[in-house]
Amino acid sequence: MSSATPRLPLAGVLRLGRPSDIWFKPALSVVVAVAPPNLTLLALGRLDLAMYTMAGSLCALYAHNRPYAARARTLARVVLGMLAGLAVALVAASLTASAVALVTVGALLAAAQKALCDASRIGPPGNVIFTFITSAALFAPQTPAQVPGHLALAAAAGVWAWLIGMAPGLVRPHGPERRATAHALRTAAAYAEKPDDPRARAAAAAAVQAAWQTLLSAGARTEPRRALDRLVVRAEVALAAPADTDPDRLRAWARDLRGNGPVPRTEDRGELLGIDAELSLEGAPLWRRLGPLAPLALRTALGCALAGYASLALGVGRPYWALVTAASLYQANLTLTWSRGVQRVVGNLAGVLLFAAVVPLAHLGPAALVLCCLAFNFGAEALISRNYWLGSVCVTPMALLITEFAGFQEPGRLITERIADTVVGALVGFVAAVAVTDRRSGDRVERALTAVDRARERIARLLAEPHPAPAALEPARRTLAAALVELRATVDAASGEWWQRALPQERVVLAEQAGHRTLAATTRRLTSATTEDVRP
Repeated sequence: MSSATPRLPLAGVLRLGRPSDIWFKPALSVVVAVAPPNLTLLALGRLDLAMYTMAGSLCALYAHNRPYAARARTLARVVLGMLAGLAVALVAASLTASAVALVTVGALLAAAQKALCDASRIGPPGNVIFTFITSAALFAPQTPAQVPGHLALAAAAGVWAWLIGMAPGLVRPHGPERRATAHALRTAAAYAEKPDDPRARAAAAAAVQAAWQTLLSAGARTEPRRALDRLVVRAEVALAAPADTDPDRLRAWARDLRGNGPVPRTEDRGELLGIDAELSLEGAPLWRRLGPLAPLALRTALGCALAGYASLALGVGRPYWALVTAASLYQANLTLTWSRGVQRVVGNLAGVLLFAAVVPLAHLGPAALVLCCLAFNFGAEALISRNYWLGSVCVTPMALLITEFAGFQEPGRLITERIADTVVGALVGFVAAVAVTDRRSGDRVERALTAVDRARERIARLLAEPHPAPAALEPARRTLAAALVELRATVDAASGEWWQRALPQERVVLAEQAGHRTLAATTRRLTSATTEDVRP
């Protein structure tokens, strides 16, 4: 049993990375989704209702990496989830004025939102937007008669956000699949140049797996998608035989996937068998994915509740700020939670200074207030992919300005309360993360190892046959690839936890090495078999 506390680093936590390839998509989408409802309310003199339209508009931040068929479903679930959380918050606000009760409801909502977002793997911005909206709604004056109207405003804005999210599909219907394939090709090229780098290997394997998941969720198997399938196979071949790979050729294919031009053609290697069978397979049910997230949900509930109570004890008028700060911290393990806490505090404090500089301009009138909020919406999404703290520099003044939609407030008090809630939320939230340990992370590593061993044994049995059927071999190969990616993610998450038994690092290394060798052999067998099948 190991009780060693993981490293809590400071070096590198604030380092800026490369911006996301599609940073401009959520940045532009949220502006287009937020602007019409807010400007309409401004024209009607009812800017005090903007919080409810913002609930629906902010749904436009989600699912930008997903193919449009999957995006339609995901965005619909996001909107419905937002409305469900908002409904609970508004009803609670209309039934009680007890701040302690409202903080408790907010903490339970935050825990449920964290668990559901992680289990569904909805992607950034994850649960934070849901918690931001529902926590603020808990402390908005409300009567039961007003709830349906406020929900209707959120629903109308949510429909508009759904349309904004789907609109790019009219211009570039295969855009997400092309981007995922290009990323797989680039990472495979990087691995081919550094075949001895395990990080490059893991990154390439994860990118190839993500590309397959994107293509398998894209819908009908159109000819452009089949051509993309063959390009992902070329990335897999690069993983199997990096020494025989031309990295420049992979990068050239990746560049050719920009825009709407024809998908690059590779040499014909026959049909990719097994894809149709995989399309009919269902993933693990949601309830099964929720089980391992229980410690994380408990951390969130406890940390958010204690942060809100501490804020109330200090006499801060908006305890939901501390609650949201705590909710934003919780990541896959204690080390990542610590890093996010440092980023949150630094970003919020810098954002408060930015708010102090901008508030004279925003107080020129309601129109200036709305325009400033739109600018910060864009800035937050444009910068957050480089580092969370940089995005928080814009998120903080935006959140402060939103509180003034119902009327201008004294800036000094807003600034003081925001600083207090940031510090309280970060400190209390991290203490809760330390107090609630995830002792089952080691069990998940064992299960992931078992899944890799079983997938590898299945392929070994198929390869032992004189003429293994490609229709059986391809799904088995992808099952092993997915198990290897899951094993690496599980080990990385468990390595950042504390007070748990020692991880079987040697077994993990051996399982990964054996698994990747099996994948390479399978890929070589498949490509040689399909070449023979199409040979005249």
